[in-house]
Amino acid sequence: MFFLFCASMEQKIITKNIDDSSTIVWFSKTNNYLVVNPIVASILKDFENNVELKIIASNLASNFKESFTEAAQFVKDTYERIYVQNNSLDNSKEEKKEIPLTVSSFAISKYYQIKTIIFKIDFQSDFEMYLIHPKFAHLEIDSSENFEHHYQVFTKNDCTSLIINNVLIDSWHRKDIHYFQGKVSMYIVQQIHQKEENEWLGVFHASGIGNDQQALLLLGDSGNGKSTSLALLQASGLTCLADDFVPVDVNQQHIFTFPSAISIKKNSLETLLPMYPELNNSAEFHFKRLKKIVRYLPPKITDYNKNLPCKNIVFIKYEKNADLKFSSISKTDAFERLIPDSWISDNVENVKVFLDWFYSLNCYQLTYSNNNKMISTIKNLLNNDI
Repeated sequence: MFFLFCASMEQKIITKNIDDSSTIVWFSKTNNYLVVNPIVASILKDFENNVELKIIASNLASNFKESFTEAAQFVKDTYERIYVQNNSLDNSKEEKKEIPLTVSSFAISKYYQIKTIIFKIDFQSDFEMYLIHPKFAHLEIDSSENFEHHYQVFTKNDCTSLIINNVLIDSWHRKDIHYFQGKVSMYIVQQIHQKEENEWLGVFHASGIGNDQQALLLLGDSGNGKSTSLALLQASGLTCLADDFVPVDVNQQHIFTFPSAISIKKNSLETLLPMYPELNNSAEFHFKRLKKIVRYLPPKITDYNKNLPCKNIVFIKYEKNADLKFSSISKTDAFERLIPDSWISDNVENVKVFLDWFYSLNCYQLTYSNNNKMISTIKNLLNNDI
C-alpha cells in the first residue's frame, strides 16, 4: 500500500551530474550534499515535483524491467531514507543555549594589522588567547586607538562567546570550539576583503598555493604532510594564499588570501629548518585533544589583496620511499573527500555556482617521497604543463 506523499514547495534540491554514474544532490533544508547514482537523483527530483509514487514506481519498473512491487519498495526506501532524512532538521539534539552576560574586564588585549585594517581583540584569559593568537601572532602590532574592529572573547560555563563591535555573535561549547575558531576566521575574511558572507562560495579545509597566474587547492588527511608540502612549495617561490582556511568567492571563483600562519608539526622541523631557520626559535604549542605539537610559520605573502583562479584540486600524501605517483581521480572521490570539512554557502544561487565550479575542476592524487619531484609536479601543474 502506498503512503500519502506531499512535498512542501519550500523544500528544494539541486542536482549536478558529475559523470555517467554519479550525481551530486544538494538539500536546501539541511544544506547537505549527497552523491547518488542518476536513477536515485531522478527519483528525488520526481519527489520534489510532487509526482505520485505509484507513477514513479511504474516508470522505474518499466525502464529497468523490474517487478512493480520491487520498484515500489525501492521508491519508498529512497523517499524515507534519503529524501525525508535530508529534508528534516532534528532540533531535539540541539542544546538550549543561554545568552551569556558579558564580562566586566578582560585580562589581555592584542592588536593585529592586516592590510590597513587594525583589529583589537580582548581575551578574558590565556585560555581564550590560546584559541586565536598563535596563528595570528605575526600580525600583532603595538596598541592603537585607531582600530576598525573590536573583538571580545570570554568563557562562561564551558561556553566561549564572541562579541564583535558590541554585538554578541554566538556562544560555543568547548567540545565545538573549532566552530568558534571558524567563525572568528570567517568574520576576519569578510572584513579584510569587504565581502559579506553570502558573497563567498565556500571555505575549504585545504591549502591555497599559487604562482602569478593561478592557484590550486592542496588537500590531505591529517598526517599526510599537507602543511609540510605547503611550506616546501612556498620556499621554492610559490605563494601561500591561505592554509587550513581557504576562502573562495562567488563572483570569480577565486582563492583569496587569509593570512593565518602555517602549522608545522614537530616531525617536519628537520626538513624545514634549512629553509626556515626562524622555526628553531618559534614557540611550541601542545594541542592535547589533537595529540600534536606544532610551531607556526608565517606566510611570506605581503599582498593581502591577491586572489587567483583555481582550476585544480590535488590530494597530497607524503609516503616514505614511495615513487612519485601523480594521476587523475574521479570527481566522485574528490567531492566526497572535499566536502566533510568544508563550509559551503547555503544560498541557492551560490550552490549552483559551487557545483558548476567543482565540475570544472581537475582532480588529482599526488603521492611522493622526493620533495624536489613534488615541487616540480605542482609547478608544472600551475604552469599548465601537465
